[in-house]
Amino acid sequence: MRKRDRTNPLNLHRHIWPVFRRKLFDAVSCGASRRWRDEIPETKPPPPRPRSDNRLSELLRSEAGEEDRPALSEEEARRKTEALEGLQRVVRELQEERAAEAAAEVRRLARADADARRTFALLGAIPPLIGLLESGDPDLVVSSLYALLNLGIGNDMNKAAIVQAGALHKMLRLVEEEDAAGTVSEAVAANLLGLSALDSNKPVVGAAPGAIRFLVTTAFGSASETAPPQTRQDSLRALLNLSLSPANAQGLLESGLVEPLLRSLFDDDDDVGSSERALSILGNLASTPEGRRAIAAAPDGIPTLIDALGWAESPGCQEKAAYVLMVMAHKSYADRTSMVESGIVSALLELTLMGTTLAQKRASRILESLRVGKGNMVLEGAVSAPLEAGLSTEGPKKAVALGGEDEGEGGEAMVSEERKAVKQLVQQSLQSNMRRIARRANLNLPAEMVVPSDRFRALASAAGSSTSKSLPF
Repeated sequence: MRKRDRTNPLNLHRHIWPVFRRKLFDAVSCGASRRWRDEIPETKPPPPRPRSDNRLSELLRSEAGEEDRPALSEEEARRKTEALEGLQRVVRELQEERAAEAAAEVRRLARADADARRTFALLGAIPPLIGLLESGDPDLVVSSLYALLNLGIGNDMNKAAIVQAGALHKMLRLVEEEDAAGTVSEAVAANLLGLSALDSNKPVVGAAPGAIRFLVTTAFGSASETAPPQTRQDSLRALLNLSLSPANAQGLLESGLVEPLLRSLFDDDDDVGSSERALSILGNLASTPEGRRAIAAAPDGIPTLIDALGWAESPGCQEKAAYVLMVMAHKSYADRTSMVESGIVSALLELTLMGTTLAQKRASRILESLRVGKGNMVLEGAVSAPLEAGLSTEGPKKAVALGGEDEGEGGEAMVSEERKAVKQLVQQSLQSNMRRIARRANLNLPAEMVVPSDRFRALASAAGSSTSKSLPF
């Protein structure tokens, strides 16, 4: 084997070059890197953001928006976290020995804080509060009732959750107990008012056994004598909410609500707002055939509504009474006949002259209903009867009754006769109203204190003449 000649320059290059290339690479890759590391200070990567194990802190960060955007300062986040932890602690205490203090705390915090209401519901405060209604402790029961009431203020989801959790039956069971009175009944009435404000709850509350009966008794029955005015108003408002659902009409009518509503219209202890609510309930019931029959069958039902048409000091009552009569006149010929016999025509003519715009429109609609079909003959006879002294021809009778116009040479005379007829109708309406007022005023007086008929006729005549002078014709 031939030996390699190391003295040959070509062979020397081949032997030394690999060693030189390796040293050159080491110098570039190691030496230079070490030199640059000595000149440039080393920058460490930022530590990873610590993730809190607390779920409440994570909820705060998610509510603030993107996590890497500092929407909340550390101080604000800490305060909110502590507040959430406090609410969570209160919810835990509802199931422990400190339930009374916890229920009072929920009632206090949820009264004016919408965020607290929502958070309490998310944390599960509603089921334990409902469970406390069976505790047997009156103070704890009242605190739980008002805590549930405050949780539902302005929060439809909470109202639906309270009903779905079975609170209605437990509330009604409380008022059925013998010792359930006073603040317990007041709190239950307030809760029924709040829960019935939600449309989806209306049929559920109305179908709950004893709910309508409790409200009617509290608003108009024996319980109303000792109940505070606010509780009576809460019950009446709750009945108004329930009447908005057609599914509750049958239950309201079976409770005998129509007659108390009609009697309450002349209750001196109630304000105008109560009368308007009562008329609104009657208007909602009149939308059903059963409701219209109940109103027509009630003692003095239609005459009472006709009396309300003359309440010039309460335009809202006039409008609502006119609505009830308008619906009844449109649906039933028998009701139209009863209205005419009760003297509605003169009251309607007076309302078309001096009522509000809405009352005038409804009065005109009632008159149109009275003119339709068989009602035309009834109306013509009713209007022409009181005009025998002032009208001698058939033309003016027909003009007033049917709203027609006479043409020809006697047109102006006919218009004058029509004005006289309307004046007499208004005077007759005033006299009729005074007779009704006197009858109601003398209802509870002894016989010797009743106003004599001669004296009354003199007063009615004077009132009618003085009022007629102020009319435009």
